[in-house]
Amino acid sequence: MTKTDDRPPIDAARWLYLYENDCPAPAAAELPALVSELAEALRHPDPDIRDGAPYVVLRTWIQRDVIDKPLRARLGAVMADRFGEPEIQARTFAPLVLDMIVGRGDFDPAWLAAFRRWFPAETDLRGYDPELGWLHAVAHGADLLGTFGLHPEVDPKEMLALAAERLVVPSDELFAQQEDDRLAQGVARTLTRPELSEAEAVSWLDAIEKDWAAGRNGASTAAHTSNAMRTLRMLYLLADTGVRIGGAPAPARLPHAEALKRRLTEVLALVFQAA
Repeated sequence: MTKTDDRPPIDAARWLYLYENDCPAPAAAELPALVSELAEALRHPDPDIRDGAPYVVLRTWIQRDVIDKPLRARLGAVMADRFGEPEIQARTFAPLVLDMIVGRGDFDPAWLAAFRRWFPAETDLRGYDPELGWLHAVAHGADLLGTFGLHPEVDPKEMLALAAERLVVPSDELFAQQEDDRLAQGVARTLTRPELSEAEAVSWLDAIEKDWAAGRNGASTAAHTSNAMRTLRMLYLLADTGVRIGGAPAPARLPHAEALKRRLTEVLALVFQAA
């Protein structure tokens, strides 16, 4: 377990009280300090602190606009910097917080740049650690990728290319906690952007096809290839059924679903043949 002696104190009892009482808003003068404490809580190595009441309080305060736009911008900058932290739980909970903020409609190009540098470069792809709890770099990153992919100030083609880049990075870690499903959902949400042409909706798959073709002998046995295979299979399903976005009552359709399914079939045939 990472040592915590030099960490700012977290008042766990206060956050539990707020959580149990529907997250009431504090006095305005107290809010900046409380948000700073929440930011510290969401990098803590104790999963009961990091992934417990503070997480819910922060999410609720952002949704209710208790944390206003200027304070969200400051919090977003903290989380963007956190992608460079040495501790894995700090890095992997940063996209969760940014997802809350970007999902609220806020955007800063610096947040996107930091995320783009981190997501394909992260090497610790464990979903769960017995001491640290949930880490989920790929799943949390996938959620943020999909939220960025829906934001009008983000080029959806960049998010599709980033997903492909993540999927072709060699790794010995097999996705075991539905990371493939979450990444497929992030891609599918991005693919609902109406400005994408048919060619743009499928061309990002070229990088995956090239990777698989280069390693055709035994390609289907590589961990990262298996992860990509399962991600693309789920994407095929989402192209067929649509993808849920937020609290929408019905799945959103992918405008170029038929072309996407044809291209997915072509790419997946490479590893089917290799098997």
